Amino acid sequence: MKELQVELDNNRSYPIYIGSGLLTQPDLLSKHIRSKQVLIVTNDTIAPLYLAKLQATLTQYQLESVILPDGEQYKTLQYLEKVFDQLLAKKFSRNATLIALGGGVIGDMGGFAAACYQRGIAFIQIPTTLLAQVDSSVGGKTGVNHPLGKNMIGAFYQPQCVIADADVLDTLDDRQLSAGLAEVIKYGLIRDAEFLLWLEANMSKLLARDKAALAYAIERSCINKAEVVGEDEFESGVRATLNLGHTFGHAIETGSGYGHYLHGEAVAIGTCFAADLSRRLGWLNDADVARIIGIFRAANLPVTPPAELSTEQYVDLMAVDKKNVDGKIRVILLEAIGKASLPVNVDLSALQATLNSYVG
Repeated sequence: MKELQVELDNNRSYPIYIGSGLLTQPDLLSKHIRSKQVLIVTNDTIAPLYLAKLQATLTQYQLESVILPDGEQYKTLQYLEKVFDQLLAKKFSRNATLIALGGGVIGDMGGFAAACYQRGIAFIQIPTTLLAQVDSSVGGKTGVNHPLGKNMIGAFYQPQCVIADADVLDTLDDRQLSAGLAEVIKYGLIRDAEFLLWLEANMSKLLARDKAALAYAIERSCINKAEVVGEDEFESGVRATLNLGHTFGHAIETGSGYGHYLHGEAVAIGTCFAADLSRRLGWLNDADVARIIGIFRAANLPVTPPAELSTEQYVDLMAVDKKNVDGKIRVILLEAIGKASLPVNVDLSALQATLNSYVG
């Protein structure tokens, strides 16, 4: 097992555990659980696979569970209420612990429920997708979607720990695996050019689920994420660079209907948009853009946008984004391969040119 640390102030630092068989290690979990009351939040895909295994590891606790439907379209306040209903019905106290067992949607919703219930209870992230293990489970971003914008309702709320059990990836389907690789590639593009070279050389191993390759990619991604979060917990500076491709990607997710594209798929397309816009500003060249498109294609990810969204719809949807200030659309771009910009106020003519080149 590897143990990394997310370094935060005021004694709020926490570990990321990466290894195999971690779901069956009661001592690993118990040192992060405050009282006898434990609520496991999961979904109807993960529950048949791993809920009983986790419950068997935690027999000494008063265990309850909530099983939500699986999918981005259920990441709403309406379904979040089901978590609060169970916490209240079972009379959970402020010392209770919530465990989020699932992918990014469950992690975001479980963390937000923990942040809100009695103004904050402890929670543990047990991510079950590659995307969640390398990105969304680390850093304390929690929340739900709204029909007008993705992740616009939420809170920064850090977990007690993150437990990334590589064994759960054995049941992950190929599409979800590729979606997770989009966020892995992101780290190489924004801050770790050496890692990007490794990814280009080892993509076939990752797609073939080579255990050693996956373990290295997860660890290196978490190291990158932990360093950024430790430097900028509340996204006032460098942490915003983790949103490369996300402003475009969130527009795709919202405009296409939540759940039509997986988050990583939308981010891959959005990063191709961002690369094109970076080229138009003179930061990247044609070869750089081709290289970026090439690695996403190698990961079996889409690189072209949905045909049904117009350029006007993109602009409207991108106007609803957490990075925007005073009504100006701001995006993360690439100054070079391995170096992301801080949020850039977008010149609308350049944005339109990029959108037109893809959308038509």
